Amino acid sequence: MHTPILDVKNLVKWYPEVKAVDDISFSIEQGICFGLLGPNGAGKTTTIEVIEGIMPAGSGTILYKGKSRGTVFHEEVGIQLQDTELPMFLTVKETLETYRNLYRRKANLDDLIETCHLNEILHQDNRHISGGQKQRLLLAMALANDPDLIFLDEPTTGLDPQARRYLWNIVDLIKSKKRTLILTTHYMEEAQILCDRIAIMDYGKIITTGSPTELLEEHCKGATLNLQSNISNKILDKLPWKWFRVRDRIEIQTDEINTCIKILLEQDIDLSTMTVRSQNLEDLFLKLTGKQLRT
Repeated sequence: MHTPILDVKNLVKWYPEVKAVDDISFSIEQGICFGLLGPNGAGKTTTIEVIEGIMPAGSGTILYKGKSRGTVFHEEVGIQLQDTELPMFLTVKETLETYRNLYRRKANLDDLIETCHLNEILHQDNRHISGGQKQRLLLAMALANDPDLIFLDEPTTGLDPQARRYLWNIVDLIKSKKRTLILTTHYMEEAQILCDRIAIMDYGKIITTGSPTELLEEHCKGATLNLQSNISNKILDKLPWKWFRVRDRIEIQTDEINTCIKILLEQDIDLSTMTVRSQNLEDLFLKLTGKQLRT
């Protein structure tokens, strides 16, 4: 049996008024993309920052390649934080070269530029690039030491859909090189596309772990009915399935579509706006936590 690249056991982190990380444990095999999912405030970033060594743990054990973290760990990991202030008055290329020169083990500069699609902005001042371009530069900086383990903390937050998918393609390219990635995100579609295994967190605890396919097969075999209607809670509470109000629409999770539609029709509910879709990771989160994703 291979030693996990990262093994986290009974990790706890307190802040003055809240237990941000509440006795969580998980292992990550080498060469996969592991997703740590959940809404804002779930404890994802705190967990990652403790593992990275940015802040101390309250208690618990963190092993890297079977050993306590030390110099080797810091030399062999790459980190892309949620927000990083770049050194001023440098071009994109100068910024990347500066970070690359901080390490003894260096990734090939041309490979970094090509992987993260930086050619067109190499000579621009790093203060004058777009949000998506900055995220690609930050990703290149996280790869500057040719790391074995890469932390990506909500790398696509705030990006438009086109820039987000562009970054997904880069992550897929990194995965193809058998690197291990840890991705935190509250975008469930992102996790479903990129991650081989996921752990869903909320209020500092891990609710469940597994591959997206395994978890959906276990918890979400049915479908979600989505309709725009002023249905009263009194009627909805009679349904034997979970339901949620999401903005101006109602979502009903059911594994008995025909029966559900029949009951709604018997209650004279207008189904003209109804759509039916397979359940996804967001439905899984709602089912396990019983509430809408916080944003």
